[in-house]
Amino acid sequence: MTVAASLWMADIDGMADEDLPRLRDWLSASELARCGRFVRVQRQRQFVAGRILLRMALGSLQGVAPRDVELEDRPGAAPLLKAPVLRGPAPGFSIAHSGRWVACAVSAQTALGLDIEMRDPQRDLAALAAQAFDADEMAQWMALDEARRVVGFYSLWSGKEARFKLGDAAQAHRVDLPHEELSVVLCSALPLTELPRIKLVTLP
Repeated sequence: MTVAASLWMADIDGMADEDLPRLRDWLSASELARCGRFVRVQRQRQFVAGRILLRMALGSLQGVAPRDVELEDRPGAAPLLKAPVLRGPAPGFSIAHSGRWVACAVSAQTALGLDIEMRDPQRDLAALAAQAFDADEMAQWMALDEARRVVGFYSLWSGKEARFKLGDAAQAHRVDLPHEELSVVLCSALPLTELPRIKLVTLP
């Protein structure tokens, strides 16, 4: 069986604050309620962009218009796909954001967990590692030479987040995708037949 996934990404630096009211029209009532609880405008932009990007990716996967994809927000969980109504298994999908980047991954065959992280060498990586990494992960990170510490930290961090989103870390099949600014890790419940390419898109 072919197991495929696609990864969509958008740069939201071009999304002006005055665009937000128009773009919110894409969202369901439950999504609007959640978006309204974000204090920072940047977080609102990330949320709106992520849900539009997901509709675009799922619409392409299911062969429907993006505006025909209906999502319901669920506190503490991934959104629920309400339409189109599917006869077979629901597609797997995952959303991630970091800074000016928003991404989502979708698959018709397997559950997914995606994480992206802007690599910032100015952060106190040692303190973050001490909080987030277990003993094995810390040892793995400390074994890296100085030149690889930043990339190695974010790779480990993204891997943990992606496995958590997948929900079954023991069965995670991990792929790392190259990007100039980001650590991009995609975990899947089933091994992917081929490495997905990042599809850079412009939001409507």
